[in-house]
Amino acid sequence: MATVAVHSAVLGEGRPTLPYAEAGEPGGTPLVLVHGYLDSWWSFEPMLRRMPPGLHAYAPTQRGHGDADKPPDGYLPEDFADDLVAFMDTVGMERAVLVGGSSGGVAARIVAGRRPDRVAGLVLLGVPATLADKPKAAEIWDTVRQLKAPDPQLAAAFSEGLTVNPMGRGFLQTVVDENLKAPAHVWRETLRGLLETDLRATLSGILVPTLVVWGDRDPILPREDQQTILDAIPDSRLLVYEGVGHVAYWEAPDRVLRDLTAFMAERT
Repeated sequence: MATVAVHSAVLGEGRPTLPYAEAGEPGGTPLVLVHGYLDSWWSFEPMLRRMPPGLHAYAPTQRGHGDADKPPDGYLPEDFADDLVAFMDTVGMERAVLVGGSSGGVAARIVAGRRPDRVAGLVLLGVPATLADKPKAAEIWDTVRQLKAPDPQLAAAFSEGLTVNPMGRGFLQTVVDENLKAPAHVWRETLRGLLETDLRATLSGILVPTLVVWGDRDPILPREDQQTILDAIPDSRLLVYEGVGHVAYWEAPDRVLRDLTAFMAERT
C-alpha cells in the first residue's frame, strides 16, 4: 500500500487554502484527482492507497469542502476550475493528467478546454455531460435548496445510494463525515452552480486525449449522457464497467488504476 501524506496549499491572491493528499512515486507522472459534490480528498483514498509505481497523485480538497477554507461565495464550476489551475501553480506542477470524479470532472474538463498546455490527458469517472435534465439531481435540489444546516441523514442516503457493491462501513462513514464539513451554503450554491451552468458548453474545445469511465448500473447517469461526452471530445473513448454504480473509484479502484495506467502508456 502506498503512503498517503496530507499537506496544505496556500493559493494566495484571495483564493482559499486547500488541503491535499499526495501519494506515489516522486518524479512519477503527475495526476490531479478532482473530487465531486460535497466530497473531499478522502473520496480518492482507495486509489491513493493503491497508487502504483510510476504515478504521483495529488488530490486537493476543493473550496468549501472538507477542511478547505469556506468562503461565502465562489461556487460556480469555473471558480473550482480556476482554483485547480492555481493549485497546480502552487505545488509547482506544469502539466498533469486530470482525473475528475463525478461532478469534479466538470472543473477538470473546463481546465482541459481552456488550458490544454497544462493538461496531458483527461480521465472522467462517472462525470455528467449535463445535469439539469437528470431526475435524481432535481430531487436532490428540491431538498438542498431549503437546507439550513448539513443533514446527516441526507448525506448518508446520498453516499450509500451511489454504489451497488458493498462498501466498507468505515470508509462510507468517513465520506459522510467529510460531506457534513461543508456548510449549508456550500451544499446549496455548489449544486446551484452545476444546475444553472450550461454543462454541455463546458465540453467544447477539449482536444486532449480523454478516457471516459461509466458504470452500467449508475443510478444518476444513463449511457446516452456519456455518449454526449464522446460526441463532443474528438480524442475520447469509453470504458463500461459492468455491475458498477456511479463511483467506480470507490467500487473498483484497482481496475480504475490499471485502466488509467494503460491509457497514459498508450500516449507516451
